[in-house]
Order: sequence, then C-alpha cells, then structure tokens
Amino acid sequence: MFVKTITKEEINELTLRKYEGKVSVVTTHEHLADALQHIKEYDTFGFDTETKPAFRKGVKHMVALLQIAIPEKVYLIRLNHTGFTQELSNIFSDEHTEKIGISIRDDLKHLKQLSEKQHIPFNAKNITELNDVAHTLGIEHAGVKKLTAIFLQFRVSKSQQTSNWENAELTEKQIRYAATDAWVCLEIHNHLRSKGYI
Repeated sequence: MFVKTITKEEINELTLRKYEGKVSVVTTHEHLADALQHIKEYDTFGFDTETKPAFRKGVKHMVALLQIAIPEKVYLIRLNHTGFTQELSNIFSDEHTEKIGISIRDDLKHLKQLSEKQHIPFNAKNITELNDVAHTLGIEHAGVKKLTAIFLQFRVSKSQQTSNWENAELTEKQIRYAATDAWVCLEIHNHLRSKGYI
C-alpha cells in the first residue's frame, strides 16, 4: 500500500537521491542515431525535457534537452545541438513503445513546436502520464517530487530546474538532475506495474 497524500515536511524528511548510473550526453546527429537504435531495443522508456528559463515577459526559448531513460542508461539529447530529427519523431509515434512521464503536456507541446520548426511531423502515441495514473489511485495534485516520495520513498532535488540548459557544457549537477527526472518516471512505472496498479 501507499499513502495518498504527503506533506512538504514529510517529503523533506526522506533521503535525497539522484540517478547514479550511466549517462550519455548526445550532441551530434551520428550519436543521436546510435542512441535511438539502442532505445528502440526497449518497449518502455521514461522521458522529460528541459528548456532555458526566460526571466523576461514575452521571451520564450525552444526546448533544449530531451532526457530518455532506459533500464541501464539515461540519454541526454541536446536538441539545441542536434535539432529535431525524423528518427526522433518516429520513436515517439511508435505505438509499440510506451513513453512514460510526469506533467508532460508541455513537454510534448514543446517537442511538437521544435519539430514543426524543422518541418517534421510529430504525433506522439502510447504516452503514459503518471499524474493520470496517480489520479485513478486517489492521489491529487501530484508531480515529480510528490510521486517519487509516495511510490519510491525518497526525495529528489529540483534545484537545477531554472539553470541554463543552453550552456556550452552542462554541469555535472545539471546532468544528474536531468537524468534523475527521466529515471524516476521509469522507476515509478516499474514499481506500479510490479504491484499490479497498471
């Protein structure tokens, strides 16, 4: 069983964890093609995106980073370097691959905007929104921190969320933060599946 609500104070008492496994930062078309070939070997992956924050009204940035988590690795695809490719669109439109995320409506919208800018059709299929799953289990107003705390019993940091995702080089803190966000989506999904909730 799991609790259906958790306070900020209770979350803050949990152990802070981050993804400690293999991370591959993708910056070229060739590396992206290799990464997608590897990802296609799996029928499920966790994902998230990051965009450079805009601190001025009316200023918007295109999505800069796509994180994809598979069981033994997280790929950080620097879309501001690679651009959006047809192969990337294909993996999201593949009905046989389940894509798992948390609060991903805007992520998908931003990916679609980037794809349209490059005249590539984007039609994401077989998407699992973990907030929707949580809602069916009686959990309201969830997000990454809350769902991780409830289902995995640890805490994740959001301290890098508003950092510059278009930096020439991502910092180690940015890399671990970004990888963690995609990894916990896959971990929560696997936990819920093992318990028969999905």
